[in-house]
Amino acid sequence: MRKLLKGLLYVCVGIAGLAVVAAGGLYLWLLGSLPKTEGDLRLAGFDAEVTVLRDRDGLVNIRAENLLDLYRGLGFVHAQERLWQMDFMRRTAGGELSEVVGERTLNLDRLFRTLGFRQVAEANLEQLTAETRDALEAYAEGVNAFLTSHQGPLPLEFQILRYSPKPWSAVDSLLWGRMMALNLSDNWRAELSRARLAGRFSPEKIAALWPSYPEDGPLTLQSRARLVDQVVAEQLATILPPWAEPNGASNAWAIDGSRTASGKPVLANDPHLSLDSPGFWMLARLEAPGVTLVGATAPGVPFLVLGHNGRLAWGLTSTHGDTQDFFIERLAPGDPNSYEAPEGPLPFEIRDEVIRVRNGDAVRLTVRQTRHGPVMSDVIQAGSSETGAVLALSWPALRGDDRTADALYGINHAENWPEFRAALRQFHSPQQNFLYADIDGNIGFIAPARIPIRRAGDGQHPVPGWSGEFDWIGYVPFDELPATLNPKSGRLVNANNKVVPDSYPHLIAVDWPPPYRAERIVGELTGKGAEHDVLDSVILQQDIVANGARRILPRLLSVPPNGDRAAAAMTMLRTWDLRMHRNAPEPLILQAWIWALSRELLADELGKDYREFLNGGLYTVERLIGEDSLWCDNTDTEVEETCDAQIAASLDLALDHLSGRFGHDMDDWRWGAAHAARFPHPVLSRIPVVNRLFSRRIESDGGNETINRASARLGGPSDRLFENVHGAGYRAVYDLADLDRSRFMVATGQSGNPLSRFYGSLSRRWADGLNVSLAPETWAVAEQLRLLPARE
Repeated sequence: MRKLLKGLLYVCVGIAGLAVVAAGGLYLWLLGSLPKTEGDLRLAGFDAEVTVLRDRDGLVNIRAENLLDLYRGLGFVHAQERLWQMDFMRRTAGGELSEVVGERTLNLDRLFRTLGFRQVAEANLEQLTAETRDALEAYAEGVNAFLTSHQGPLPLEFQILRYSPKPWSAVDSLLWGRMMALNLSDNWRAELSRARLAGRFSPEKIAALWPSYPEDGPLTLQSRARLVDQVVAEQLATILPPWAEPNGASNAWAIDGSRTASGKPVLANDPHLSLDSPGFWMLARLEAPGVTLVGATAPGVPFLVLGHNGRLAWGLTSTHGDTQDFFIERLAPGDPNSYEAPEGPLPFEIRDEVIRVRNGDAVRLTVRQTRHGPVMSDVIQAGSSETGAVLALSWPALRGDDRTADALYGINHAENWPEFRAALRQFHSPQQNFLYADIDGNIGFIAPARIPIRRAGDGQHPVPGWSGEFDWIGYVPFDELPATLNPKSGRLVNANNKVVPDSYPHLIAVDWPPPYRAERIVGELTGKGAEHDVLDSVILQQDIVANGARRILPRLLSVPPNGDRAAAAMTMLRTWDLRMHRNAPEPLILQAWIWALSRELLADELGKDYREFLNGGLYTVERLIGEDSLWCDNTDTEVEETCDAQIAASLDLALDHLSGRFGHDMDDWRWGAAHAARFPHPVLSRIPVVNRLFSRRIESDGGNETINRASARLGGPSDRLFENVHGAGYRAVYDLADLDRSRFMVATGQSGNPLSRFYGSLSRRWADGLNVSLAPETWAVAEQLRLLPARE
């Protein structure tokens, strides 16, 4: 028996050894997916030598002898570092995920096939100038040069999903623009949410969930409900996964020379998106004769999206303009293939799609379109036929003549405000706020897009499409869009706050995000006086004062506590400095209190999806517990609860939750223990064991209402509550006195390859508020790769 056991032990050890050897061999093989960063490569399609420099952080400097080779070089480098991310984007936008993932993404593919992004992008390409098309084609040539020259295995995600990417095309790059339009346009979900509530609650009760913008907030300048299928509305409103949900937010400010130490403008920008892996942005310095582009590139496109061009700098924030309307199209009596219109029934336009499904049968999809747009209710298989109506989406981003790519090319090469502004005439979707500064001392603001002019209505609810009463009759003329140059105040600020006064003659939006961040920025810039410099803006981007808490805490703390523990928590909050610091307990107590209070106020009537109706965050909760609130009573109990009772009870629930997770001593609680950024990957994070190998957990400061935005997760497993899921994926401060003194940072790292040393390598410095330079001396010591034309 002893010999047998000894033999089995040897066998087990041998098997374990073989497993280790196999794993090691697999790892070494996968290392072949990492990019070549030194030496020479001869590539088809290049006209002259391109030099690619990488510093110790993977920051990239691409130097070319002509503009088209510069775009080819960028395409090559993007493919080296972010190939799977690029392919995942185009498959998502094109409705082709199920081909490699399987039936679990069928609904998502139905959505994007119905939107028709690929058909839109194909039509857009035909409308662009020759210069823009040439840039797109050159970029695609660079990507494809990598695909044909790469000798090793493809990155890990391709191995797990067992497929290889197709060649890249100019249309694929335009798909990125349509995805950004979707990410930064969220009115369609608000319309569906209101439609789901109509008929269940009074208009006054519904209005409390979308509070109106306060009159003193900063400016930068039910009969139809039965026709909307409630199941369709709910599923459409929640169909997008977290990494594709609309979630735009940002900060930007520009200060002219009268307020700076240098006498030249300073411009700061930090756009906020989901904190995912790979990161959204890749830092680069691009140089060719007469061209210098420095800042944030987006893998998949050849243009600098955010940055400076040596003469001027620009930043972006989301306007939250209302550019989407759902039209209720009533089916023609006795003819399901037609719908009612003002001049009589019209036939649906039909497009047939085939969705390939991995390990399954192909799915055929019939896409219907009305005069207003695609029939989105068809995405949900239950459909809306029982109501006798369907939902069609009007959205300028679906127009075939969109020329936003021309605008991006134009601002990259603009030399002054008139040229910059002229380029933005073609920026059709999505609406964004552009803040501008140049070396001549000018600062400016403009919010370009196709903003619909409605015959009637305010864009808040799905409207009848059969009468023509609510039809769009045009777009706001470009020269009447919000814009200003060199304001007397010497500064421009936008943090997604309302951009126009009520006297503005056109409807931009009804729902505006709360003004908390903008109020704080304006206050801090005002207090600084005329000595502002780059470092001041870098510090301001890290500001973690919860300006919204200043407004809601007096109401919360006015309620008598239910016991000693609650009283102690209230005492801590009364003496708190309002800073959402990772090592402080007070931010954790407040966030848990707001979370519990929101649930107590809404879950009884709105169900498990109540969080969808909290887009305003603290701003909404402040309204819900105000005088004459209609939401405080819990309809699940016989007793009629007051707002005070709900506030006190929710604090107890919050403290119970925190005690269960972090122990009973409140002094030992830390915001960072719950508020960490994990940067989930859309594939690797879903695979057991693998998810641990490539996961990161970076404790972070800030909150939803701080300038250093770090929005907390409010759903999911209880041990993941309050994680940091949304924030500044890119930060930049531009010094127009010397643009090489500008500072930059991204949230993850330069590479999207999980095996790269540059995958997530910047995350900790990002969380600590540090930054990097993209000045030429950054690459004084660097790895050098030469991309040479193929020999004839």
